[in-house]
Formats: sequence, C-alpha cells, structure tokens
Amino acid sequence: MAARWIEAVTGPWSQKRRYWRYKARRRALPAHHRTAVEGLDRYVMVAGGIADGGVLVQMLEDLVDLFEQSAADGLSVADVVGEDPVEFAETFLASYDEARWVTHERRRLGETIARATSIEQHGARG
Repeated sequence: MAARWIEAVTGPWSQKRRYWRYKARRRALPAHHRTAVEGLDRYVMVAGGIADGGVLVQMLEDLVDLFEQSAADGLSVADVVGEDPVEFAETFLASYDEARWVTHERRRLGETIARATSIEQHGARG
C-alpha cells in the first residue's frame, strides 16, 4: 500500500531504476563526454520543461546513447554538439516537443483564444 502511494507521488520505480542506470552510464563516459552530458542534462532539466517522467528518462537515455557512441567512434564533443551547444540542445529537445509543458500550454492558449473568438462572434450564451 505504501509503495503505491509513494509511486503516485514520485513516479514509478521502473523510471527511477532507468534513471539510476542512466546516471551510471553517464559516469562511465570519458571525462570530456561526461562533462558535456552533465551540462546538457542540466540544460534539458531546466529549460526542457518535460512533463512526462517516462519521456524525460527516455530523452536522457537517448542523450547518453549518443555520447557513448560518439566516444566509441572517437568523436570529440565539438563533433557532436557543433559550434552552438544551445542550438544543439534545443534541436535535441525539439524531438521531444509533445512532452513539453510549453507545447501543452501553447495548445491550451490556442483553444482558449478560439473559444473566446467564437463567443465574440456568436455572442455570449448563458
């Protein structure tokens, strides 16, 4: 019973286990790749606004996959992120746009304005 309550508040244990595995994989990266992933991790956590924990964990796993592969291929951090790390991060985040709070709020704003326009055109009812 307590486990279900805790999961209801903090999210499923399976997501936590995946996140812990991600952190272990991140620690295993070469120092320069690890430092880059830590910075990108921080950026997507703060600026990403991912509303779904499962999507967030998947995004982080995809990020570490990318850097594990680039390290295995001998690519530098600059080879992966290019000249503009913010542009890289924003492009990466765009792949997960449907899970972002801002996407939800944009949709919600559009629906609200459409409703307001309809009321304005047809007169207030009720």
